[in-house]
Amino acid sequence: MKRLAKWRLISLFTILTLILSGCGEPYLSALRPAGEVADMQYDLMKLSTLIMVGVILVVVVIFVLVLVKFRRKDDKIPKQVEGSHKLEIIWTVIPILLLLILAVPTVAATFKLADVSPMEKEDSDALVVNVRSSLYWWEFEYPNEKIVTSQDLVVPADEKVYFNLKSSDVKHSFWVPAVGGKIDTNTDNVNKFWLEFDGKRAEEAGDLFYGKCAELCGPSHALMDFKVKVMDREEFDGWVTAMQNVKEPVQATTDLAQQGQEIFNQSCVSCHAVTPANTTPEAARIAPNLTNFGDRSRIAGILDHNEEELKNWIKNPETYKPGNLMTGKYKELNDAELDALTEYLMGLKVQE
Repeated sequence: MKRLAKWRLISLFTILTLILSGCGEPYLSALRPAGEVADMQYDLMKLSTLIMVGVILVVVVIFVLVLVKFRRKDDKIPKQVEGSHKLEIIWTVIPILLLLILAVPTVAATFKLADVSPMEKEDSDALVVNVRSSLYWWEFEYPNEKIVTSQDLVVPADEKVYFNLKSSDVKHSFWVPAVGGKIDTNTDNVNKFWLEFDGKRAEEAGDLFYGKCAELCGPSHALMDFKVKVMDREEFDGWVTAMQNVKEPVQATTDLAQQGQEIFNQSCVSCHAVTPANTTPEAARIAPNLTNFGDRSRIAGILDHNEEELKNWIKNPETYKPGNLMTGKYKELNDAELDALTEYLMGLKVQE
């Protein structure tokens, strides 16, 4: 009965694993590639899986044949093959060939993905994004466009985007599962790579992909998300122009929002910027840029973008992201102040 109970438990977990393996979203799955890099990595995964499954099948078949053919029938000792040069050559050459079949395309893809020479040429028109990771948020600087934003990475569809990546505190890892990656962000060096975002697949996913931190970095590591907004080139150029035109903080348009702006200037502006210009020294950018906060798709990277969730976040960010550096940096706000600050923040938009 105990053995039967164990087999039932094993069967239950097996079925549950198969069910969970089918869960997921198109914007968060490495098995639904949405770009040139993701396609190459997916092809390598298929190749390596095919080789592994093939080896397993061959071993199982040989095992069964040997088990059946050479099972003990009498006391005779079967012919020994120890020291057979033929067998030794076979089981040495076959693994080498399999490794070469796997290694050649892997090395070729690695060198291709590491080629960032277009971004390093003088007068290059390549789109470059400087990614900086912090506990627990992401900053995206467009050096050629001279703008800075955070939490939402905005990119054009079907074009190579080149990245410089580093960290401002501990090691993190930049990963957009559906598009490709991942690559570490370190404090002592800059890593570089490129991605291409498939416009058609982005449209299927609602023009939005999820990015994750893929390196354990603290208690809120699993909550260190960012979003990738994919636009066509014309729309992207419009977004860049709109961001560049914000020379001064967006002014409040209602009495309540004006009150919120005053509260923001008293409690928040020492950490959060509300202009996208990258003239502010990096060391002074200690919290996410909020220039286009009203245009974003998530609050703190994880919450739905609405007034209620914004108020919840401001009231107690520690509840949602333990260990964040925002907790305790401002005085507790009453309901009226929360309403005013929320009104102001949700009105920070650069595009209609």
